[in-house]
Parts: sequence; C-alpha cells; structure tokens
Amino acid sequence: MGTSLVALLAFMSATFGCALLTWALMPLLARYALARPNARSSHKIPTPQGAGIAVVAATLVVTTFSVGPTTPAFLGLIPLFVAAIVIGIVGAVDDIRPIPVLPRFALQALCVGAVVLTLPSDQQIIPALPLWLERAALLIGGLWFVNLVNFMDGLDWMTVAEGVPVTAALVVLGLLGALTQSPMLLAAALGGALLGFGPFNRPGAAKVFLGDVGSLPIGLLLGWCLLQLALQGHVAAALLLPLYYLADSTLTLLRRVLRREPFWLAHRSHFYQRATDNGFSVREVVGLVCLANLALAALAGISIALNSGAADGILIGVGSAMVGALLMRFARCKGVTL
Repeated sequence: MGTSLVALLAFMSATFGCALLTWALMPLLARYALARPNARSSHKIPTPQGAGIAVVAATLVVTTFSVGPTTPAFLGLIPLFVAAIVIGIVGAVDDIRPIPVLPRFALQALCVGAVVLTLPSDQQIIPALPLWLERAALLIGGLWFVNLVNFMDGLDWMTVAEGVPVTAALVVLGLLGALTQSPMLLAAALGGALLGFGPFNRPGAAKVFLGDVGSLPIGLLLGWCLLQLALQGHVAAALLLPLYYLADSTLTLLRRVLRREPFWLAHRSHFYQRATDNGFSVREVVGLVCLANLALAALAGISIALNSGAADGILIGVGSAMVGALLMRFARCKGVTL
C-alpha cells in the first residue's frame, strides 16, 4: 500500500473515529466534566469539557495501526505515546480539580523530558552545540510549546484552525520526502481527529471543549512532529508552521511579566482574546488565524524547496511581518486603521 494511501486512510479513520467517540462521551462529560466560565473563558454558560480524550485516543490508535504495532518505527513512538497519555491524565485531573502551578509544571516537565531524553543520541538540530545543551533547550522549548497550545485553546475552533493546517502541511511535506513516515502518519491522524472534533465545537454552538486532557497532549504530539521536521534539517520550516501560536503566546507572556502581572493565572489578554473584545466575531478570529497558518505553511514549503540559509532568513522575516500585522489588527478595535 502506498504511503499517500496510508496517510489518507489514517486521516479518514481518525476523523470518523474521533467524531464517534466524542459523541459517545458527551453524556459522561456533561455529567462529570463541566467547564464553568472564569476569567479566561470565552463561553458564558457551563459547557462539558474533555473531548480531548477522543482526539488523543483516535490519534494514538490510528497512528499505531498505520505505522504497524510490530515495526521498529512504532517502538520509537512508545515513549512519546506514554508521555502523551500521562500528560493527558495530568490535564484530566486539572480539568476536574485544579492542580497547583508548581506540581503541574513538574509533571509536565517529566513527560516532556521523557520524550527529549529518549531521542537517539546521534540526532541533533545544531551539531555544533553540546548534546546536553541542546537537550536542555528542547526540554524548555517543549514545555513551553505544550503549554502555549493549552493557552491558545480559548476559543471555539481555535485549536482546529491551528492544528489542521499545520498537520496537513506536515503530511504534504512528508509525502514530498522532507519528513519521515512516522511523524507524517502521526500528523495525518492528529489532523483527522481534530477535524472530527470540529463539528462539536462550532463557534456559537459548541457542545463540548477539548479541556486540558486534550490540549496538553495535542501540544506534545504536534511539537514532536515539528521537532522531527527540524531534525531533518528544516529548522526554518519547523518555526514557520506554528509561528502564529508562538508569537501570540510568547508576546503575551512577556507583556504580562513586564507588567508584573501574575502570568500563571487565568486571563484574557492573548491577542486572539482581545480581538473578540474589540468587535471581531469568533468565526472571524479563527478564520483569520487559519488563513495565516495556510500562508505560513506555504512559506515553510518554499523554505524547504529553496534550501538556502539566506532564503530562510527572508521567509522568517516575511512570516513574522505577516503574523505581526495580524496581531496588531487583533489588538485594535474592529474597523480602526493606522
């Protein structure tokens, strides 16, 4: 069976599997896992959360059978899958009964660290760096990426608008030979699962949320796929694909730190959240984010095609300017121009 057909089957299986499992879980989630509005929330009434269980389960099961549970490639995925399950359990507990900040970050760091430390010792992004230094940087970066995906999951369809274009781009890059088969198939399954979750999370009619049980492992799985792209030598592409999420979360964190705000507490100061306060509808926000991600995916593809350090610098500059323009647009009242 051809690789492209396997990827298509993985995508479709995860889509339908996630949709069916989400539908089956909804009565249970409505009974035991209601998300009540807080300072960070965009919803006004208690809404079930925890559909991330379906997304992650569909992703892991479909990837297992797509890669082959008896193959050496699957053995390499076991630390990632175990870490995703554990970090999902941490998120599930936090959804029901909030865990204090330090224990929560410590548990997340253990999961990310397990993935980073089990990477083959001959795999490095920057060979000139000492291995321990690069692994330490990956641990910090991985922990931040897991949390920023969680932070950005504050609007209906937001994670879908981010995850589907990024995973689709990873699949295309894999089919073109820029990414190995395991992360490509994982991306196909994750993108399909997010698409299957989408109808239950429609703006204005959301019946269920992902919850931390979904956003945290999704961040880990997506971050691992991007790391594999970087390890293949495509660092610029790996930065361009999630650039909107990286920019919104990082700039928001820095702004809150500089203002000496308790940045670890729930808030509504991300650019995408400010956009809804400034007159943008939820559909407009997620639509613009999705379009930005598609444009970033195109830049990532150009980066890989040109394979030039100078071109990478220019493309990252173009992507940064585009994302910066969108963030400034979100920060102003709708209809206000410079």
